Amino acid sequence: MSSSVAVPRGAVGVLSLGGTIAMAHAPASGPDGVVPRLTGADLVAAVPDLVNGPELWFSDVRQVPGASLGIDDIAELAETLHACEAAGAAGFVVTQGTDTLEETAALLDLLYRGSAPLVLTGAMRNPTMAGADGPANLLAAVRTAADPAARDRGALVVFADQIHAARHVRKTHSTSPGAFASPAAGPVGHITEGRVRFHFSFTRTRNIRVPFVRRAEVEVIPVSLGSGGVFLDGLEERLDGAVVAAFGAGHVPAGWVTRLEEIAARIPLVLASRTGAGPVLSGTYGFAGSETDLLSRGLISAGDLDPLKARLLLLALLRSGTSRSAISDAFTTLP
Repeated sequence: MSSSVAVPRGAVGVLSLGGTIAMAHAPASGPDGVVPRLTGADLVAAVPDLVNGPELWFSDVRQVPGASLGIDDIAELAETLHACEAAGAAGFVVTQGTDTLEETAALLDLLYRGSAPLVLTGAMRNPTMAGADGPANLLAAVRTAADPAARDRGALVVFADQIHAARHVRKTHSTSPGAFASPAAGPVGHITEGRVRFHFSFTRTRNIRVPFVRRAEVEVIPVSLGSGGVFLDGLEERLDGAVVAAFGAGHVPAGWVTRLEEIAARIPLVLASRTGAGPVLSGTYGFAGSETDLLSRGLISAGDLDPLKARLLLLALLRSGTSRSAISDAFTTLP
């Protein structure tokens, strides 16, 4: 964030990262299609109902599509949020591309330790389209960020008048305005007639401190029918950790077992379910490649975290310098 941006005490910040919500047609000399061009102030100006809303301030942190955001961008954003809260910010709305919104929310949920509400939103239809959803999503997000009931809840995602906890939210459709859902838990609240309503409380995710102290590479290894796992060869030499996106409740082909055990002896290897809802089991199945077998060979259970969120937790732990035993404990003690 630019050091020249003033943070009025008691105001809500709108921090723009780009994405579909901020897209407009490229200049005539540019490529066809829309590209990120609008500022946070531009986005707010398109929402007349915000004129009589809470006091706002703006920061254009990035102006990129969601697919081009990186881990360092989000870690830097978390540090910015901490500094702005210390300066008196009452809450935050982060606008960005939906391609990575569920991952950005999950990572900020791990890194942001403030009490001020933190709400992420975006759009599925860009401002040049009929029925663009960005203005309505931004209005709902600002109202949520300004509501005292949103304090101390970690990162939230507001989309289509639903409020989701970062830990559970997923993008479930490539184009629908109702693309975001929480399959395992449902939304934690709604915005109805301009009023923010939370349905239940929940335990915040543990915090991991920033700035990070080291580099680390972690990837998701998908399991699929009949896969021989040839990409497992040399994995521990190229990565600092990995997440296996396994079948069902935590299962892989029997031919993978020995290789996964070897990898788990060298780097943290997390076992997650590729289904997107429901936990990895711990002792129901006993065949070679079952959850019981793999956990006995040193793999770490992701619990009910999906592979993308398990990767972010493992990556953040590694980059913060967490020890191998503490990494296992972090997954074991997930709220």
